[in-house]
Amino acid sequence: MLDNLIHYDKELFLFLNTSGNENWDAFWLLMSDKTGWINISVYVLLLLLSYSYLGLKKTGLAVVTVVLMIVATDQLANLFKYGVARLRPCYDPEVSDAMRLVKGYCGGKFGYFSAHAANHFAVAFFFTLVLRPKFRYLGIFLMVWAFLVAYSRIYIGVHFPLDVLSGAVIGVILSSLFVKFFIFAVAKFPK
Repeated sequence: MLDNLIHYDKELFLFLNTSGNENWDAFWLLMSDKTGWINISVYVLLLLLSYSYLGLKKTGLAVVTVVLMIVATDQLANLFKYGVARLRPCYDPEVSDAMRLVKGYCGGKFGYFSAHAANHFAVAFFFTLVLRPKFRYLGIFLMVWAFLVAYSRIYIGVHFPLDVLSGAVIGVILSSLFVKFFIFAVAKFPK
């Protein structure tokens, strides 16, 4: 069963990865870049919306909570990458010759699960929950943004679809835990 799932995952990866073309490569590389102007713009927007809704003190708590959440997500991703030891597509001999490596380099040898997907879904879900009372449709925008960042990892050739899907699910789960931590912290610090 697991062998079949991995086989289909590799087939889906090759289909999605090789469907790209050079006209779109720059966009997907930009989406994948954590410090690219698109992602930085989203972070700044979230900071401004948080400040307008939560005020300075709660926004500070939100920033601290998100930093802790990203550290936790990254460390969990590293634990899984070396614990599971699933090769990234560019190191996998079954797909490496047939795929497009859009990025100039592949990254670390192992790729399960995608820290990019986990981090971006965690941030998107966190702010969706925290800011939902004031900004009802922000969650749709954030989930689309997180999906585009996660998909970019497949497009550029550094993660299989299951790496990305697992990262997204783990990001949402960790985010829901950190939202509870944030609510607890806000209750402990009076206005």
